[in-house]
Amino acid sequence: MAQISVFSGLLLIGHSLPVEGAVARRAGVPWWATLVLRMGGALLFAALLAGCYRLLGDTRQVELVWRPEPVASGLGGWLVSQLETLAMAFLIILALMTLLVALRWLGIERVIHMALTPLLRMLGIGRAAANVTVIGATLGLTYGAGLLIRDVDSGAMGRRDSVLALCFLGLCHSVIEDTLLILLLGADLWAVLWVRLAFAVVVIAIMARWPRHWLPARWDNSSAGAEARRRSLR
Repeated sequence: MAQISVFSGLLLIGHSLPVEGAVARRAGVPWWATLVLRMGGALLFAALLAGCYRLLGDTRQVELVWRPEPVASGLGGWLVSQLETLAMAFLIILALMTLLVALRWLGIERVIHMALTPLLRMLGIGRAAANVTVIGATLGLTYGAGLLIRDVDSGAMGRRDSVLALCFLGLCHSVIEDTLLILLLGADLWAVLWVRLAFAVVVIAIMARWPRHWLPARWDNSSAGAEARRRSLR
C-alpha cells in the first residue's frame, strides 16, 4: 500500500501535462511555471510520502477494490469500451453540475463560500475565485481553467487570483474522480486525498507570501504590480 500510494501521489499531481499545461498557459501560467510546479510538486510530494511511510514502518498489503472485466479484442471492442467510458464521464459531470446548480438555488453555495473564506485568505486568493476553485477541485483543472479564462477575460477576477487558483488546482484538482480511480488500485485514502490537499494548501500559501519582487509583474493585479507593468512598458 505504501508503494502504490507514493506512485499514486506522483501520478495525481504530475499527469496530463501536455493538455493541462496548454490550458494553464491560456489562463496565464507559462509552460515553465507549470512544469516546475507540477513535476517538482509531484516529486516532492511523493518523496515526502515515501519518507513518512518509512518512518511509520507501514507494511500493509494492497487490496484491489475492483478488477476490470476483460475487453473484447479488436477495434470494435475498443470502440465500445471508449464509448462506455465517455458516457459514464458525461453522466458523472452532469450529476455534479446539477448538484452545483441545486446548491446555488438552495443558497448552500453561499454558505460554502463563507466556509472557504478563511482557507482562500490563507492561500492569498480573493473571494472572486472561490467558485472557480471549488469547481476546479471537484470537476478537474481543465474545466476550472475554462471558467478562470472566462472570468479573467471579463474582468471579474484579477490576474494574481487566477494564477494562484490555477496553481492550487494544478496540485489538487478533480479530487472526486481521480481519487476514486486511484483508490481502486488500493492506495491509502489519507495519503492521496487529505495529505495531498494539505500539501497543496501549504505550497500555495508560501507562493502567495513570496516577496513581491519575485512575482512577475504580469501576474500581479495590485497597484504595485500595475506600476511595475507601466515601468516595464516604458
